[in-house]
Amino acid sequence: MPIAEDLARQQRAISIAEFFEKNKHLLGFDSPVRGVITTVKEAVDNALDACEEAEVLPDIEIAVRRTGPETVRIAVEDNGPGIMPEHVPFVFGKLLYGSRFHQIRQSRGQQGIGISAAVLYAQLTTGLPTVVTTRTGAREPAHRFELRIRVETNEPEVLSHEEVEWDRIHGTRVEIEFRASLAAKKRLVEYLRSTGVVNPHARLRAEIDGEEFVSERVVDEVLVPPKAIKPHPLGIELGQLARLVEGAKGPLAPFLVDRFVRVGAKTADEICAAAGLASTARVESLSGDDLSRLLGALQSVRVPPPPTTQCLSPIGQDLLVRGLSAEYRMDFVVARTRPSAVYGGHPFMVEAAIGYGGNLPVEGSAHLMRFANRVPLVYQQGACAVTRCVAEVNWKAYGLSQAGLPQGPLLILVHVASTNVPFTSESKDAIAAIPEIEREITLALRDLGRDLKTFISRRDRTRQAEERARAVCAILPELAAKVAEVTERPVPDISPIEGQIMRKVVAKKWTLGGRVGIEVQNHTGRELALQVYEQSGDPAGDAEPVPDFATELDGVVTRVWQVSLPPGGAWRAEYTGSGSGTIDLRGVDEHRKVVVDLDV
Repeated sequence: MPIAEDLARQQRAISIAEFFEKNKHLLGFDSPVRGVITTVKEAVDNALDACEEAEVLPDIEIAVRRTGPETVRIAVEDNGPGIMPEHVPFVFGKLLYGSRFHQIRQSRGQQGIGISAAVLYAQLTTGLPTVVTTRTGAREPAHRFELRIRVETNEPEVLSHEEVEWDRIHGTRVEIEFRASLAAKKRLVEYLRSTGVVNPHARLRAEIDGEEFVSERVVDEVLVPPKAIKPHPLGIELGQLARLVEGAKGPLAPFLVDRFVRVGAKTADEICAAAGLASTARVESLSGDDLSRLLGALQSVRVPPPPTTQCLSPIGQDLLVRGLSAEYRMDFVVARTRPSAVYGGHPFMVEAAIGYGGNLPVEGSAHLMRFANRVPLVYQQGACAVTRCVAEVNWKAYGLSQAGLPQGPLLILVHVASTNVPFTSESKDAIAAIPEIEREITLALRDLGRDLKTFISRRDRTRQAEERARAVCAILPELAAKVAEVTERPVPDISPIEGQIMRKVVAKKWTLGGRVGIEVQNHTGRELALQVYEQSGDPAGDAEPVPDFATELDGVVTRVWQVSLPPGGAWRAEYTGSGSGTIDLRGVDEHRKVVVDLDV
């Protein structure tokens, strides 16, 4: 028997499910530890996308619990629009099945692989089916499926399907059990925390191995989903152009106007002329050579960039600041949204934010948060273009030490939004080094660095002023007491002297006998409306006067008093406590105030 004939009998086609079963690492399932985060990520991404497309505020519940020494069960439930029962098997039981792959718009998932890959991983490691419960409306019954993937054909296999009672009016719940480890529990919590930062309209509740995590909604505004656009001439390739032409009929110029974004009648005529084709040439008669020349013309004729406001959904500077402030306590937070740009015909926008001080670790490298289309990038930080851009910025010029990444109590956030984020692999862990994207990231970081430098310089000047004021406030009372003792006269009031020396608003805090005192004196010569901010671990339930606002976060209470002070006026507050904490004044220029903690 000829060898070729023997080899021919061994050859057969493989399904995409078979391929990924053997190459699960490509999808982020390369270890039991990472499998948990990847599964939660894919399920949460689907839930957020579904809620946004239905224009409802996302309420997502996540449960991760051990079911055995080496097995974990993950359940993710959302309040989205639900899934039509006839589509459920294909959404969860067929790889490369989805609604977004052919749409040119920003979305978290595009390929139709993510959640079905988790189903495949579950049946590979435990043999257990995935359970899906979904409901599309109050008048519709809830449907419960048990399903798995037929690996040989990449088709769903429904093991059971029944109508059940469910208290949700609409939504979807997916339950997946597989071999996994919760060694990366801390990283999972950080992923959920990061998701809350860039999705401030969502509420996330999670129970992870008995521990609860909640990321509350920061804004109550429904996110308007981006709309799909037609392909841009710069982003087209010969094979795609051939598919567009296939089956089309009619004159070439109207075809170009109809199939491409930003191509009007005048631009279409220019493209036809550049390709050496008549505007009235029949599309169905174009040869392979004609298509090659047409492609060259499409990419050489100047066409305006795609309409990014339509197909992209940036977070926005204000929401970035609010999202970060809700999850992290920092002294300084600022964000930037860069103007939209294009790479290879694909529109994109870069957003970045910097946080400094507060509870951020003083030692070590900056905390880098990377995002693509509102999704945290958890792994492969070193392979990501974002990391490279951060490391290449000269942070020493902005007042920070640097060893590759900047050092100190610093948080850096970078978000890339695009209709086609260029990931380095199918697992979507890192952004590829595209020059246009790297340029926008670098410009955003430099802009933020200048703001940070201004803050650090102002803070240093304020500290110097506070040290001088602390010295004055500490020495003057002793001098006054000594003078009174020598002259045998009463101790004089030194407040006017302090005012003449400083000509500023002076805020003091001290602790004496278990009582904390705060005093503000106006030495500026004009009436001021101020806010006195105080943060400490003291409950201060007996504070007098009562704060106008008080809130608690991570055991730290923030109190705010609204104070109106005439020239030469003073205000005072007291409460029972240990005196740990800080005070600050708002409503007055930095150079016109001095804050002194006499306990330091």
